[in-house]
Order: sequence, then structure tokens, then C-alpha cells
Amino acid sequence: MLEPRSGRLAPEHHSLVEQAARLVSGAYALVVVTGAGMGIDSGLPDFRGRNGFWNAYPALGRHRIDFAQIASPDAFQDHPRLAWGFYGHRLALYRATHPHTGFDILRRWMKNSLLGGAVFTSNVDEHFQRAGFHDCPVVECHGSIHHLQCLEGCCKAIWPATPFIPDVDEQTCLLRNDLPHCPHCGGIARPNICMFNDYQWAEQRTREQYRQLEHWLATVERLLVIEIGAGRAIPTARNFTRHTALKWDAPVIRINPDDAAIHGNPSHVSLPMGALDALTAIDGCL
Repeated sequence: MLEPRSGRLAPEHHSLVEQAARLVSGAYALVVVTGAGMGIDSGLPDFRGRNGFWNAYPALGRHRIDFAQIASPDAFQDHPRLAWGFYGHRLALYRATHPHTGFDILRRWMKNSLLGGAVFTSNVDEHFQRAGFHDCPVVECHGSIHHLQCLEGCCKAIWPATPFIPDVDEQTCLLRNDLPHCPHCGGIARPNICMFNDYQWAEQRTREQYRQLEHWLATVERLLVIEIGAGRAIPTARNFTRHTALKWDAPVIRINPDDAAIHGNPSHVSLPMGALDALTAIDGCL
């Protein structure tokens, strides 16, 4: 068995890793469900709790602005340069960050599965697409930071954020260059992300992704759900895991260093490990 990259595999995890490997090797189809914990091994910040968020964005901490306040359409209406300072910094960070090798492991597992695989993620970084997941359904349930829409909702258009190169003053978390604008009405553009208290999110791109995933799920058998780094604070990914496991009577491998417990099926496996360590250890058993 491979040892995890951060050191020796804890003795109590050996049997769990072996159980997980048996589930992977016996599955005909894999659906990978991920939350923010999937990106930590790529070097992306973890926003767990106000302190974690404010450590990543001290300018917002000084003003006692938490994640729910800045991640809202109201922030773009009231303080557009501050809102775009936050999202512009994230956009530049995601563009500069490379997906870790755990993505390659998952893609290989899907390729080797009889019926392939799919992805359901609450992350907005498009790292699965960058890692080569082009021939399988990928649902970005909260949208993507790499796409824009009109803040005022003049239309339902969604367009790539590629031309927008944010210049952010990290000391103040303010955007220094021009705000992105809607090509249809000239108003301010915002990320095509489902934010807090968001009634204007243009969801048709994500809705089409759901349609493709549902079509694929209707064709599979012996499904395995691999959930990685999904927490309870924003439970969209965990709710999808629960629903899918029940509907398809599928076992679940839950990978989470802090909250891996899962119940309801004796075949489920809880791995209290980080994403890359767990995937590397399981892969070493296959």
C-alpha cells in the first residue's frame, strides 16, 4: 500500500482504505461529489469559520465583513469595487492554481470503470474541467466564477469571464481597474455564482449540467459515490450524496479530515483524511 504523501498511514486507517479500494474496484460507475476540502491540497484557502475567512481576507476582517455578507448580490450593488475585489482575487487565484494529482487519480478510476463517471461539485473554480474531465457530466451546483452575468438581470445571458483581468489591492480588497460590464445593457457584471440571498442567479448553465447528469444516472448500475471535502455549513453537496445513495442504493466513501462520519448503510466507508492523502492511499491498494 502506498503511504500518504504527508507521512505514514495511521494504523486505524489501513482497513478503511482497503474497504474503500474494494468499493472502487467493484463499482461499475462512479459519481464524485466534492466541496471546498477538495481544493485545499491545490493550495486554495479554507474559509471554515469567520476566523478562517478573515485570515484569508484580512481587509474584510478589519471591517468585520463575513463571507455571507460579501458573497451576495447586495455587496455588488452597495460596494461593487469591494465585492469585485474579493471575487477578482478569487478569480485570479483559481486561474493561477493547478489541480492537484488527486484529480488525475479520480479521472483514471472513472476511465477504468465499466460505465464511467460523473462529478457533482459545490466548488466554483472549474478545476475538474482544467483537470481533463471533459467526457463526463460535471455539475457545478453553485455556478462558476469563470462565467459572468448581468447584476441587474437585464437578460439571462451568461458569458465567459476570460477577458476580465482583475487588478486587486490586497491591502484594501478593492478592485483597482475597470469593473466588468454587461455587454447587453452596460451595467455592472457579476459572477455567475449562486450567492447568499440571490434571486437573480442565471441558472440555465447549471440546469443543463443537471439534465446531463440525470440522463447519465438513469443508465448506470453498481454505482459508487465518492464524497470529498464536503461540509455541513453549506450542505448542498452532502444533500446530493444522501439523495443519490438512497435512490441508487449506492455505497459512499466519505473523505473528510474533520467530519467523515456517515451512517445508514454498512457498506459506507468514512475516511478521516485529506483529499489527496486518501485518494493516493486508496489508489495504492488498487
